[in-house]
Amino acid sequence: METVHRGGCHCGRVAYEVRGALERISQCNCSICTKKGYLHWIVSRECFKLLTPESQLATYTFNTCVAKHYFCRTCGIASFYVPRSDPDRIDVNVRCLEGVDATTLKVVLFDGRNWEESMRRGEPR
Repeated sequence: METVHRGGCHCGRVAYEVRGALERISQCNCSICTKKGYLHWIVSRECFKLLTPESQLATYTFNTCVAKHYFCRTCGIASFYVPRSDPDRIDVNVRCLEGVDATTLKVVLFDGRNWEESMRRGEPR
């Protein structure tokens, strides 16, 4: 069922809404996702609406510099980013959505440590 979820950072300076059917999330074992504890929900850009000014965000890129990891300039929480796998979409950190219990959702594991191989194999993300 499609719903609108509100999400954002810890201090509240970054807020957004995301619309969609939150039925499945993914967990990646790459270095950055593991350290951040990220749980992924990738949505189309049309389903994502940033409610606060972009000036509240800082950006981190590495390796291929395709992924744009946004985080709050004040509290440092990374609540969404543009993923390397789908640069035309938004990847929302489900842990940053209000009122969502991630333990009730189906979790698919993605082998991000071997990103290129996993993508070639067509692993779900």
